[in-house]
Amino acid sequence: MRFASLASGSEGNALIVESGRTRIMLDCGLGLKDTVSRLSRLSLLPEDLSAILVTHEHEDHASGVFRFARKYGLPVWLTHGTFRAHKTAYDDLNIGLIEGYQRFSIGNIEVEPYPVPHDAREPVQFVFGDGSIRIGVLTDTGSSTPHIEATLSGCHALVLECNHDTEMLANSSYPPKLVQRISGRFGHLDNEAAASLLSRIDQRRLQHVVAAHLSQKNNTPDLARSALARAMNCNGEWIGIACQKEGFSWRQVVA
Repeated sequence: MRFASLASGSEGNALIVESGRTRIMLDCGLGLKDTVSRLSRLSLLPEDLSAILVTHEHEDHASGVFRFARKYGLPVWLTHGTFRAHKTAYDDLNIGLIEGYQRFSIGNIEVEPYPVPHDAREPVQFVFGDGSIRIGVLTDTGSSTPHIEATLSGCHALVLECNHDTEMLANSSYPPKLVQRISGRFGHLDNEAAASLLSRIDQRRLQHVVAAHLSQKNNTPDLARSALARAMNCNGEWIGIACQKEGFSWRQVVA
């Protein structure tokens, strides 16, 4: 299996997971042309994709989903809450509803959804597997839970939110209500909260850890790397960064 990011941050998110000839796009918070252009950087065409999964309805994750799916005939999978949150016509779309966070398969990829605390209707994150490899994704959660940590334990790769540095956010120009929303238990993980979560899961199989959804105003790659490296007891250069403009290129995961 392998995975890559088209973009990661408040201006738009999209991640690709591939196993064999199955390729799933997780979220699409980008414009149509931008998504196609970023796919081409990974040597992919829209027609190469098998489906789109949606984590939640916020614009930076879902603004491009339905237009892209409609143009290229892709099925869209999302929770009942996310489905109800979108005021769009679904008649011409192939919609799959995630039932009770049960595992399901798309081609060669087994999809394991799990709930997260975030200020959306029914937010979900995912672990992707092929029977021997597990790739975990956790962004857009304000806090961890025992279920999150149990789900992510034993993964071979992890894309983990490091949204903000608490001190930078507290001293930012953001209005107090926005600061409270971001730092609250239904907001976004800060660097130290992400590191604490990482320290509590089984890390023994991890081949890749990528810090994602970094705030461009209230965080830096060095701060995120440093926090996760301490939790992993590794060199900071080993920790990857998913950035807004470039995402990150293909990362291979082996059994």
